[in-house]
Parts: sequence; C-alpha cells; structure tokens
Amino acid sequence: MKFVSSRELRINPGAVWKRLRQERDLVITSNGKPMGVLIFATEDTLEEVLATLRQERAQAAAVRIRSVAAARGLDKLSDERLEGIVGEARRVRRASRKAVAGGRS
Repeated sequence: MKFVSSRELRINPGAVWKRLRQERDLVITSNGKPMGVLIFATEDTLEEVLATLRQERAQAAAVRIRSVAAARGLDKLSDERLEGIVGEARRVRRASRKAVAGGRS
C-alpha cells in the first residue's frame, strides 16, 4: 500500500487523485503516522465499496469482542448464565429509561 502525506494531499490534490486511480487505495499520513485510508470509488461502485467497508469493520469488531471475552474467561459462560446476565442488563436499562421518562413530566 502506498502512503501520501496530508501535506501532499493539501498542496497537490490533483496528483493524489491520479495516484488513487492508479493504486486503488492510499494511506494518508500526518507526521509520518497513518491517519486514514483513501479508497477509489466511482458513482457506480460507491455503495458496494461502503457496504464492504462496513461489513469488514463489523467483522473486526466481532473479533475484538471475542478476544476480550476469551481473555476475561467469558467465552466459557453457559447459555443459561449468559441469558441471566443479558436479562439483568435489560432490566436495569428499562428501569433507567422509566426513571428518566418519569423525570421529564
């Protein structure tokens, strides 16, 4: 993957857009550190590109959640215990919402 500084993007955007068409994606850096990614898309491919990015972001979040759960030993909870924890969290949330709604009168 090719890197482009934010300064280069600011000073010479036309050259960056040309590189983007050639490379298909570029990493934007600030002070030498990656800050973002430019991904080539057209009017015809924009929705597909965005859907793919969102799907990958969701998958990466699921992997992180599973890793944290495994590190905390939560991956070994029984289904019954997990349902109990979720049920309690829902009860607390409902009670909190009712309290907030009651205070709005």
